[in-house]
Amino acid sequence: MRAFRIAYDGRPFYGFQRQPSVPTVEDAIFDALDSLGVFDRSTRHRPAGYAAAGRTDAGVSALAQTVAFDCPEWCAPRALNGELPADVRAWAAAEAPADFHATHDAARREYVYDLYGPDLDDGRAANAAAELSGEHDFHNLTPDSGGTVRDVSIRIDRVEEFLTLRVAAGGFPRQLVRRLVSVVHGVASGEMTRSDVRRLLGPEPLDGPDGVPPAPPEPLLLADVSYPGLDFRRDPNAAESARDVFENRRRDALVSASVAGRIADGVGGAEGGEGD
Repeated sequence: MRAFRIAYDGRPFYGFQRQPSVPTVEDAIFDALDSLGVFDRSTRHRPAGYAAAGRTDAGVSALAQTVAFDCPEWCAPRALNGELPADVRAWAAAEAPADFHATHDAARREYVYDLYGPDLDDGRAANAAAELSGEHDFHNLTPDSGGTVRDVSIRIDRVEEFLTLRVAAGGFPRQLVRRLVSVVHGVASGEMTRSDVRRLLGPEPLDGPDGVPPAPPEPLLLADVSYPGLDFRRDPNAAESARDVFENRRRDALVSASVAGRIADGVGGAEGGEGD
C-alpha cells in the first residue's frame, strides 16, 4: 500500500469525487492509473485498497490531498505525473500498512482560506474566530444532519489585503469551513455580532434568511492532512514539476490582475479616458 500527496487547482473540476459526465480530480487520478496499467477502469470499480483523505467541493484546491492504494514499487509520483493533467500533480509518497485507510486514519485536516478584506476589522475577525473555536455542535453551519459536533481551531493572520484563515479539525462536515469563513466575514464587516455567532452555535435550528451561506470555494485550499506514523518523502522530479505548474499559474494570475486593474483605473478616471 502506498499513499500519495496530490496538489491540484480545483477551478477546472467539479470537485474531487468522481461524478458522471463531468471532470473531477478523482477521475483524472483513475484515468492516470488506468493508463499506467495499475488497474482497469472498464472492469473494476476502483483500485485495490483505494481511499482518499477527503472530498473537496467544486472549485476548491489542494496542496496535500492524500490518496492511497495498492500499486507496484515503480508507481512513484513522477510516474503518475506522466499521465495526469497539468492541473493535478503528485509530489510525495509514503509506504503505508496494508490496512491503511486514507479517510479514516487521518488525524487532522487543515484548510486555508484567503479572505479578501482590506476593509475588514482584524479585531472583530479574531473575536469571531475565538467564539467558533473549540468543540461545538455546528448543525447550523452544514447541510449534514449528523456528525456535526466537532472540535475546531481557527487561526487568523493579516497578510496585506487578505485575512488568512487556517481552520483545523479531525474532520469536517460538508461546507463547514466555507460557512465558518462567512461567519468571520460577517462579524469582521460589522454585519454580524458575537451574539449572532453564539446563536448559530446554539441548539435552535436556523435556516432560510437566518442561515449562513457558504463563502465562495475558489479561495479555499486543503493545506495539510496528518497521518501519525507515515513518512512522506518528496519526489524531487515530481515536486519540481508541480512547482513549475503552479508558479506559471501564479504568473498568469498576476498578469490578469494587472490588466483588470488598468481597466478599473481607466474607467474610474485614474488614467487616460474622458474627463467629466
